[in-house]
Amino acid sequence: MGAVKGVILCGGPGTRLRPLTYYFQKAMIPIGKMQKPLLEYIIRLLRFYGVDEMVLLVDYKAEQIMNYFGDGSRFDVNIAYVYDDPSLKGTAGSIINAYRRGVINNNEILLIYYGDILTNMNIRDFLNYHREKRADVTVALASGFTVRVGVAEIDEDGKIRSFQEKPKIEKPVSIAIATLEGSLLEEINQMVGDKRALDFMGDVVPHLIETGKNVYGYLTGAFWYDVGSIEAYEKLDPDLVEKIFAFLYK
Repeated sequence: MGAVKGVILCGGPGTRLRPLTYYFQKAMIPIGKMQKPLLEYIIRLLRFYGVDEMVLLVDYKAEQIMNYFGDGSRFDVNIAYVYDDPSLKGTAGSIINAYRRGVINNNEILLIYYGDILTNMNIRDFLNYHREKRADVTVALASGFTVRVGVAEIDEDGKIRSFQEKPKIEKPVSIAIATLEGSLLEEINQMVGDKRALDFMGDVVPHLIETGKNVYGYLTGAFWYDVGSIEAYEKLDPDLVEKIFAFLYK
């Protein structure tokens, strides 16, 4: 098992957060009472659990991120930056671009973290679970996710049999954090090929399951929140953020 490297996806334009993201990179939107950037909470979380080598995959308004975090020394971490390649679309494209540039390699364990997710999940437990299972990929999952819309069941005639406003999903859902063995990077590289776009969670993980790789789910009861839309951002309680993440600022 190699060393762990945090790979944070923070290059997207954040269209669901417009108009805020006309001015901010979405990972830099201020949250909580201290109005620190979302990305600072992510970097501090990884550092708290012992992940101090990080690669930030950047593109849109990358300078905001680079100016704030620099080489990471202010946060007691080492940060490298990789600009997205416009010919490699999607989250998997961003990861493979970093691989092709030699910034991540097949001897490492990669902690893939989407940059609009806020959580206090125990990253050390997550990595230990991945190692214990001898997994190729481990996806962080949470149960009890509340759908933000009403859900209907209809019969063939179109009559509604049942209707539930904002139900909770019984099946575990992805919280957009995964651990990946670097040894799979070359296989993913071949998948990317000349495709226009490839999504890590949507395309790569299902492919690895289908081809018989050891793909595990880590079920967490930790707080997690997708900050990636205006509605979600407006509903994020600053006092709650302050309370839950106080441990990162001691």
